[in-house]
Amino acid sequence: MTEGPVLVVDDDFSIRQFLRIGLRTHGFQALEASDATQALKIAQIDRPSAILLDLGLPDLDGREVIRRLRSWTWTPIIVLSVRDDDEVVVQALDLGADDYLTKPFQLNILLARLRASLRRCAGRPFEQVLRCGGIVLDQGRRLVTVGGAKVALTPNEYALLTCLLIRNESVVTHRELLGEVWGKDFIADTQLLRVHISNLRKKLESFNPMTATIENEPGIGYRLIEL
Repeated sequence: MTEGPVLVVDDDFSIRQFLRIGLRTHGFQALEASDATQALKIAQIDRPSAILLDLGLPDLDGREVIRRLRSWTWTPIIVLSVRDDDEVVVQALDLGADDYLTKPFQLNILLARLRASLRRCAGRPFEQVLRCGGIVLDQGRRLVTVGGAKVALTPNEYALLTCLLIRNESVVTHRELLGEVWGKDFIADTQLLRVHISNLRKKLESFNPMTATIENEPGIGYRLIEL
């Protein structure tokens, strides 16, 4: 059994079902995502021990998913794709994928590759501790502290803070935040974002208002800055 579940990312239900059954039969837990938005959110919240990733997702190219994941985690990523041209394979591996299998594939080969990736990555941290000022987000323990004091956040607030910390002191647009936290159907709902950012800001500043703050860039997005 792995330390955490394996996340299967594919928009084809039959493939997800096949992999889910195969993984569970061989002692792995399984999580599923049908698009990139859902996959990135699950990766942040549930911290899978490995990710099986299709490149042809409906909302975002799988190579961009690899790039975003590698900005904050070393979780093994195995690409499963019908695309077998050398350029795509090289791009995926250069972006940080640990392995690449072309569909159709044999389950026993995939499981062997998965176990090998987990062994290679056993000695390096899967998650990164993110910091800005006195704000510390430990993704390994899913713990947020401000000045050493634990802060209780909702799942959406935690996801928002993670996005802001990953892009520390850079502006994250409204569309990016809404898409990554709530999904593509909410990318225009700036009022929803405004309410959650306000609540998150209050929680962080209630501990130590002089350490860091969420700054608004009118009409564009938000950034987390150290004071």
